[in-house]
Amino acid sequence: MPCFILDLHLHSKYSRGTSPQMDLENIYRWSKIKGIQVVGTGDFTHPQWFREIQKKLEPAEPGLFRLKKTLARKQDKTLPACLKNNQSRFILTAEISNIYKKHDQVRKMHNILVAPDLKTVSQINAELQKIGNLTADGRPILGLDSKKLLQITLKVNPDSFFIPAHIWTPWFSLFGSKSGFNTIEQAFEELSPHITAVETGLSSDPFMNWRLKALRKITLVSNSDAHSPLKLGREANLLNCPLNYHEIIKALKTNSVKMTGTIEFFPQEGKYHYDGHRSCGIRLTPEQTRRYKGLCPKCGRPVVVGVDYRVNELADFSQNSKPKKHKTVEYIIPLVEILAELKGAKTIGAGVLQKYHEIYSALGDEFSILRTISPKVIKQAGFPNLAIAINRLRRGRVYIEPGYDGVFGIIKVFSPKEQAQRISGQTSLF
Repeated sequence: MPCFILDLHLHSKYSRGTSPQMDLENIYRWSKIKGIQVVGTGDFTHPQWFREIQKKLEPAEPGLFRLKKTLARKQDKTLPACLKNNQSRFILTAEISNIYKKHDQVRKMHNILVAPDLKTVSQINAELQKIGNLTADGRPILGLDSKKLLQITLKVNPDSFFIPAHIWTPWFSLFGSKSGFNTIEQAFEELSPHITAVETGLSSDPFMNWRLKALRKITLVSNSDAHSPLKLGREANLLNCPLNYHEIIKALKTNSVKMTGTIEFFPQEGKYHYDGHRSCGIRLTPEQTRRYKGLCPKCGRPVVVGVDYRVNELADFSQNSKPKKHKTVEYIIPLVEILAELKGAKTIGAGVLQKYHEIYSALGDEFSILRTISPKVIKQAGFPNLAIAINRLRRGRVYIEPGYDGVFGIIKVFSPKEQAQRISGQTSLF
């Protein structure tokens, strides 16, 4: 049974700060380009989006959905032949922003809901509509305790799945430095046994999370949290189980061998990995933050404490400690970012996207290019510099500038010095 790639967490065009291209047709098309076999719908709580889900999707395998054939055929016509037969299924998902007071402190948590069928979604939405406005945003903000949200989800259908989202993000997460908790039990109390998976988020990786004893016992999932089609699959999950909802959720709930691992951002690229103060351009390591007593050395105000610092606060194990047996962890740089670097471009413009199309048309989906196609084959296809870059990526030979206080980090295949030498001394990919 071959592994397949799952991306549960993304947003529709009805979420704030999200591309208008995030409709079901584009999510379907880009899942094929990326090589994602099962993708979340996102935002099923939004009434207009839920109507689109009901109108445009049809049942496929148990608990999974496909784009209706007429819509799928139209999208497939835009794809190269090597991608048309790629499988693309939807699974019903949403994210809720919970803002509430608990233990005399304001808490802000984001949580992911996964549902097995449209009836369950309708019932969850009916319950949440009593609590807050579901039409204002694809990710609704509710004054609802996360524990109560978990209760509602389980009561409507025990086959639903609840995952605390990006658990280390400073502002909106389970363990966030600004408004989170120190343990799962503080947040969910007697319902804590139902928290069987957590999402690590872009600014941490499984090895960081495994430093907490409690997180060695449950499943660590990674998802893109995509707000545009190009961002789909920037993190994802690898599963080796039958392609249906119940088998997928069973693998995630039990952390079985059928949940084989995750595909990761380099965590330093996440925009809250290190501490810092964006308005002052100050980025600090945890050691520097402690030295400055949590204050910005430029303006004297408190810095935003990032994920690395927060993990160190709650960790039970040392930085280099890892479980004797653990899931696979693969690190990637999105292909368009590699192509922009090879071109020497600061942004992903039309030229980079044209080359991206040329490459996946010749070689196949992006995950195959990044993970499995040999550099020799990539070179023989006419992309020698890309072959070098992919080889370096797979060996972990990358240049890193960590992100901080909302500023994404920089992960490059070549250091600035190497890039300058490469561009001046070699013919670029373009």
